Amino acid sequence: MTTVTGTVERITYSNPENGYTVLRLRPELEPGESLPGVRLDGLLTVVGNLPDVAAGEQLRLEGEFGSHPKHGLQFKVSRLEKLKPVTLEGIERYLGSGMIRGIGPEMAHRIVRYFKAETLDVIESEPQRLREVPGIGPDRMEKIISAWEAQKQVNEIMIFLHSHRISTGLAVKIHKTYGNQALEVLRRNPYRLEQDIYGVGFKTADRIARSLGLPEDHPARIEAGLAYVLEQSQSDGHVFLPEALLLEQAADLLKVDPGLLPGAVERLIAEERIQREPIILPDSEGAPATGDAIYLRPFLAAEKGVAACLSDLLAAPVPARQGQFGLASDTLSSEQLGALEKTLQSMVSVLTGGPGTGKTTCLRALIELLEGWGVRYALASPTGRAAKRLTETTGRPASTIHRLLGYSPQGGFRHYEKNPLGIEFLVVDEASMLDLMLTHQLLRALKPGTQLLLVGDVDQLPSVGAGDVLRDIIRSGAVPVSRLQTIYRQASDSAIITNAHRINQGQMPEFSDSESGDFFLFPAESAEKAAEWVVDLVANRIPATFGLDPVGDIQVLSPMYRGAAGVDALNQQLQAVLNPPAKDRIEQQLAGGTFRVGDKVMQIRNNYDKDVYNGDIGVLVGLNRIDQTLTVRMDNSRDVDYDFTEADELVLAYAVSVHKAQGSEFPAVVMPVLTQHYVMLQRNLIYTGVTRAAERCILVGNKKAIRIAIDNDTVARRYSGLAERLRSD
Repeated sequence: MTTVTGTVERITYSNPENGYTVLRLRPELEPGESLPGVRLDGLLTVVGNLPDVAAGEQLRLEGEFGSHPKHGLQFKVSRLEKLKPVTLEGIERYLGSGMIRGIGPEMAHRIVRYFKAETLDVIESEPQRLREVPGIGPDRMEKIISAWEAQKQVNEIMIFLHSHRISTGLAVKIHKTYGNQALEVLRRNPYRLEQDIYGVGFKTADRIARSLGLPEDHPARIEAGLAYVLEQSQSDGHVFLPEALLLEQAADLLKVDPGLLPGAVERLIAEERIQREPIILPDSEGAPATGDAIYLRPFLAAEKGVAACLSDLLAAPVPARQGQFGLASDTLSSEQLGALEKTLQSMVSVLTGGPGTGKTTCLRALIELLEGWGVRYALASPTGRAAKRLTETTGRPASTIHRLLGYSPQGGFRHYEKNPLGIEFLVVDEASMLDLMLTHQLLRALKPGTQLLLVGDVDQLPSVGAGDVLRDIIRSGAVPVSRLQTIYRQASDSAIITNAHRINQGQMPEFSDSESGDFFLFPAESAEKAAEWVVDLVANRIPATFGLDPVGDIQVLSPMYRGAAGVDALNQQLQAVLNPPAKDRIEQQLAGGTFRVGDKVMQIRNNYDKDVYNGDIGVLVGLNRIDQTLTVRMDNSRDVDYDFTEADELVLAYAVSVHKAQGSEFPAVVMPVLTQHYVMLQRNLIYTGVTRAAERCILVGNKKAIRIAIDNDTVARRYSGLAERLRSD
C-alpha cells in the first residue's frame, strides 16, 4: 500500500448513489521527490468510493496505483483520512466548497480574511467568535456551528460506510435518524436501517451486515429478509402474502436452509411485527381455496377496519328526504336518474363508468340536491391534482383526503372515531386510486349515519399503494353499484373518449389522419426510434402545431422505467433538450441524477411534513448551494423546500409511469407502446394512459404492441381479503 498526502484541487466526477469519486489531488512532495501518475500540471488522478470530499480539503490516502485503459495511471484509494488544510487558500476553498451549510465562497473569504490561520481552530473551539466577522449575525452563526458539528459526525460515519459503497446522502440520513448513536446502531444491528430510514432496502443493510461479519443464517438477517419480502409485496399492491409464497420468496432471497424460515416467522409473530390470519383465498382460477395469510400488522388492522366501518355504515337507516328528484329530472337521462336514485337510497354506493358517460353530470345534480336540502357534504380526492380537477368540474371546493381529515405531521389525523367529520354526505372522486391504509383513515372519521359515494373508473389501473379497494368493494356485492355506459354527444366528438371506450371493449383505436384530429399514432418499431419521436414531438411538433407548452402542457407516459423508451432514459433526453445546461441555470448532482433549475419534477413518496404526496408534479424554481436546499413550485400554486438530503424524494417528471399519472389530466399525452414493453402491456394500462389526455393523445410505437395490450385484459391479482370480509359481514 502507498500513502499519499495532498490537497484536493477539484472534483471531476461524483456518483452520489455509491460515493464513487474521481478527483484531482495536488500531492505534497519533498524537493526532488517524485510520484507515479503526477501530470505536468502537478496533479494526480485519484479514484475510489470516498466520503464527501471538497476542493481545498487536505487528505491522507492509502491505496495503490493502477492503469486505466483510457485515462492512464490513477491512484485507487482503499482508505482515507481528512486533514485540516493549512494554507489560507486551502482553508478558504475548504470552507467555501458548499459542504458547510451557511458558508459560501464570499462568506468563506470574509471569515478567513478576519481569522487567517486560526480560522479552523476558532470554528472548532470558539465558534461564538464568528460574530466578530462583519455580516455574521446570531442566526447565521448558529447555522454554521450546527452544520460544522453535523459534518464532523457525518464524516466519521462515512469513513465507516464508504467501504460498503454507501452514499453520502444516506450517511446524512443515518446521522439524522440516530445522531451520535449511529455507529453503535450500525455495528449492533444494521438491519434496523431498513425499518427506520426511507431509501434503505434489505440489500443495502445486508451488504453492511455481511461486511461486518454477520453470518447468512443469523436470526436477525432471516427475520429482516422475511419482513422485506412482505414490504416489497406491498409495492406490488398486495395486502398480505400466502404463507407458502412468503416462505418460497424469502428462501430465494436469503439463500438459506428453508427449514430456518418457519421459526423466524414465529419469532416475528411473537414480536408482533407480523400476524397470521386464516382466510379464504381465491386460487388462480378464482375458485375459493383455504390458506393462511401473513400480514404486516398495520395492514391486517386496516383491512378489518375498512370492512367493519363499511358494514356499520351500510347497517344505518337511509335518511328520508322529500321531493328528491324534481330538481334533476329535466337534465339527466334515465340511466343517470337511476344512478342518482340508487345513490340517495344507499348509505354506501359506487358510481363508475368510463370518460364521457356523465359521472360529473350526476355529481353536479347530486350536489344541487344536497345543497337544496341543506345537507352538510364534502368533496374529496386521494391526490391534490385530482382534488383540483374535482373543484374545476363541479364548481365547488374539494380537498385531498389528508386535508379533509386535518392531517398534521405532529398530531396525525385530527378527525377519527372520537372526533368525526361534521358532515352528512361524503363524495370521494377518483376512488380507483384509494389504497387500503388511506381508506381506513377516511372511514374511521365518518360518524354513524353518514352517506358515502365512491366515484371512479374501475377499469383504470388500481391504486399505487397496497389494496384494490374500489374493485374489492364492487366484487363483494355488499354495496350498490351504478355503472354508466352511455357516451353523450358532446363527448362522442372526441376521438380520445371514443377510443378509450373502444380499447376498454377490446377493439383497436382509430387514429386521426389530419392535424384537426386529437388521437394519433407515430409508427416506430424500435425503442430507439420511438424515443426519437417522443423527444421531437414534445420539443417541436406538438408546440408548433397546437401551441402547447412542452413542459407545462405535455406529459410523456411510459409503461416501463427501463429501456431506450422507458421513463428513465426519456427523462434524460427530454431534460437535455427542454432544459439544457446554461450559465444562468444552477444545477446540482443529487440522488444519482442532475437537478437543474427549471426542471419538471415529481414527488415519489408521501411526505406529510411538507404536505406533498406521491405523484405531485412541480417545477424546480430554486437551488441554493450554500443552504443546500431545493425549492419546488408544486402545481403552480405553492413553493416547497427540500434539503439536499431529501432529493431522493424527487425525480425528473418530463416522463412518468402511467401509474404515477393516475388522477391527473394533461392537455396532451405522448405514450410509447412497443413490443419491448411486453411484460407491462395490459388493457387497463393503455386505457388509463389514454384517459389522462384532455385535448391530444399521441401513441408512438406499432399496432402489434397496441393489439397485445388490448387483448391482455387480465387484471393482475392482488392478495387482499377485503372482498371476502365484506361478503362474510
